[in-house]
Amino acid sequence: MSDPSRKAILAATERYLEAIKAALLNEWDPIGVKQFRRPKDEVVDYLWWLETKHMGLTGDRQATERFAERLMRIPREIED
Repeated sequence: MSDPSRKAILAATERYLEAIKAALLNEWDPIGVKQFRRPKDEVVDYLWWLETKHMGLTGDRQATERFAERLMRIPREIED
């Protein structure tokens, strides 16, 4: 494959990945986490409920808190 063709394929792949990422983050929301303009404790409580009550798992509260923090950073990362 020639270098220009490779660059064109990589550029197209990058556009597809960005479109998929945007769709997953902004449109698909099966567990209701899109609205993370809520206080961290509400996010943690919701995720904890999903993990322990809805899914019936034992859970790791500290891991859930770290994940909530991670989710809350996503809007800032995307906007940068």
